[in-house]
Amino acid sequence: MVRTAAHRIADVRRLLLAARTILEKRADLVQAIVESTGLSTEGVELALGSHVELEATDEELSRLVAWAGDVSRVAVVLSANVFVGALRAIALARAASDDVVVRPSRRDPAFARALVGAANALGDTHLRIDEALDVAGVQAGEIHVYGRDETIADVRARAREGVRVRGHGSGMGIALVGAAADVSHAARALADDVVVFDQRGCLSPRIALVIGDEARALALGDALHAELDRLGATIPRGDVPKDERAASSRYVATMTYACRVLVGSQHAIGIAPPGAPLVLPPPYRHVHVAACASLADAEQLLAPLARAVVSVGSDDLEAARAIVPPWARLSALGRMQRPPLDGPVDGREAKLR
Repeated sequence: MVRTAAHRIADVRRLLLAARTILEKRADLVQAIVESTGLSTEGVELALGSHVELEATDEELSRLVAWAGDVSRVAVVLSANVFVGALRAIALARAASDDVVVRPSRRDPAFARALVGAANALGDTHLRIDEALDVAGVQAGEIHVYGRDETIADVRARAREGVRVRGHGSGMGIALVGAAADVSHAARALADDVVVFDQRGCLSPRIALVIGDEARALALGDALHAELDRLGATIPRGDVPKDERAASSRYVATMTYACRVLVGSQHAIGIAPPGAPLVLPPPYRHVHVAACASLADAEQLLAPLARAVVSVGSDDLEAARAIVPPWARLSALGRMQRPPLDGPVDGREAKLR
């Protein structure tokens, strides 16, 4: 049977209804996610309450369906970085095929399992979980793999000839604070984007480019420091793995020696003067603030890291569009972690193939 666009959109909407049902009865699910992700209970509740893409217009879903294409089967290999990402990943697969199998992350399976179970309960018999899925055994269709670039490369190497692998790898978000922006407002919105998922997703901002002089960058850093302290009191950071604690210490030491750093109980902010090369901070609520004399300087400064940029938040979207890669998602500061459900969050595959 040929699946029309309307049929595919209906299948995705049923999946969104499944997500809504598990959120309405999420008490047990929250604890399971806390244990698997290391996020705080408050952090998990924030993600479930505000960052699951339950609302989507027909126009957005039409774009999602167009990206997905039409294939015989899709095998989905999920990562553990952002647990709610399972919804978008499965929606893309379900839009593409009437035969979808999902391998949840071994470290973070709870949300994906619950979502597929709820969809099955609503009558979707074309979607199932396979915890032991071997990508080398996929004989036709596509494999959608999410995670580190090394993971994607391994899946490509093991996939059979004729099976297409669509990879969604590592990335990061950046903020661009324009010359006319109110620094206090920008800091408040940026802090909202930073705390979600403890900065572990590819939409999470880790660098803030500030158009202006060093004094303006310092002002943003001070305001962001205060906002992250405020949010940390109500949405505490989760457990930080040992290797990430070591990365944090190295970043703080580097910025202390070379520039300036503000260290809170649950975050750190490095502030660099104009012309200093960018230093990519680790996740878990670390932000590198860089002063840029002009948009041209911001573009030049960002160039070495541009390939990794997936998302950009700004008060000046026209300026941001001029200096960032063509695949990057653009949004207002404070909404970087709420992308429309219109395709994958990582648009690099479509732009670079």
